[in-house]
Amino acid sequence: MSRRYFGTDGIRGTVGTPPITPDFMLRLGHAVGRVLKRGHERPTVLIGKDTRLSGYMIESSLEAGFASAGVDVLLTGPLPTPGVAYLTRALRLDLGVVISASHNPFDDNGIKFFSADGAKLPDEWELAVERALEEPPQWVHAAALGKARRIDDARGRYIEFCKSTVPHSLSLRGLKIVVDAAHGAAYHVAPDVFHELGAQVISIGCSPDGTNINDGVGATAPRALVEAVREHRADYGIALDGDADRLQMVDGAGRLYNGDELLFVIVADRLAQHRPVPGVVGTLMTNMAVELALRRRDVPLVRAKVGDRYVLEELAARGWQLGGEGSGHLLVLDRHTTGDGIVSALQVMQALKRGNRSLAELLQEVVLFPQALVNVRLAEGVDWRASPALAAAQQAVDAELGESGRVLIRASGTEPVLRVMVEARDLEQSRACAERIAATLRG
Repeated sequence: MSRRYFGTDGIRGTVGTPPITPDFMLRLGHAVGRVLKRGHERPTVLIGKDTRLSGYMIESSLEAGFASAGVDVLLTGPLPTPGVAYLTRALRLDLGVVISASHNPFDDNGIKFFSADGAKLPDEWELAVERALEEPPQWVHAAALGKARRIDDARGRYIEFCKSTVPHSLSLRGLKIVVDAAHGAAYHVAPDVFHELGAQVISIGCSPDGTNINDGVGATAPRALVEAVREHRADYGIALDGDADRLQMVDGAGRLYNGDELLFVIVADRLAQHRPVPGVVGTLMTNMAVELALRRRDVPLVRAKVGDRYVLEELAARGWQLGGEGSGHLLVLDRHTTGDGIVSALQVMQALKRGNRSLAELLQEVVLFPQALVNVRLAEGVDWRASPALAAAQQAVDAELGESGRVLIRASGTEPVLRVMVEARDLEQSRACAERIAATLRG
């Protein structure tokens, strides 16, 4: 059975367009509740959300759906996605539900689920929910309906958890840090975490109005953070996305650091503390400069498909702890079960304080390779994998680049386009090689 509603990161779409409608969300809550009750007599789920206006509508619809199946609900209000994962585990609940479309604009929304352990659920569970959605509802008797209540201290519990992921000795006193929460779920969490650890905090992107999430601020629009760091002469800037599972950072010079670089900083700090790092998981898009820098430290990099879900699956399969994407989804599995922008930022700050060096100094040997990307629209029916000209061109470029670059060719998942990416130490060389390969597919 193929999945109809679930994508690689839950269910997501434009509000008011199926499946992001109140009637579907009621059905979804009911279906998920019925699946949960197969293993639990009286399940309890946790529902958190970001700051989108549509969150109210979806929250109430899901709550009604769960209640109709005999499932109790705890409501947190706005809370980062990793905060929901943490509280689900800490409160010994049966399921965590997040209402968020992450870094998407405000008129999108979606649903993510976490297991009782605070981990993402397997495909088999999602397929079971999809099958339940196709079945007629089975309303429970009035006396068996679920109840709902709010958790008043969810924010405070999560703040304490974030602080607990670094040693009690870590102090950020003397540092001025700009924190950008993208007008999203961490607006009332992230500034307090860094303030309580001693930093002087300047907040931007912390005034949500229901429609301004990710709008010109946050990890997907870091220019606002760069400008604020320069304006306030801050030491560092930290940018999260709408649900706070993504991280980008800026130093005092206004230089932006992406997820690939921040992942290397965390790995290098572990090694400097003589802690074993058997391997790291990146993605097909992880910059080769990071791979080479890790190799010099005898740490292998394994590449998963693009998406933190696939990075997590690869880490679990290998029993490793560290992985991530250039977009800023970082996984530090000995600190949290899922990607957490605040926790990742604290790991980086710990490395800075412990090494008494700046981000630029810690990344002196990691000079990112420029990546050239060319999109080639394919004619209907063209099998690019069977093209001898394409294979020959790729082989020639591979030989030319050797250990100083790489080629990645992959089909778009949303349109009839082939993406040709070439990474090399020289930008002009990467562009020329990408165009040479793409030319073999153009008529």
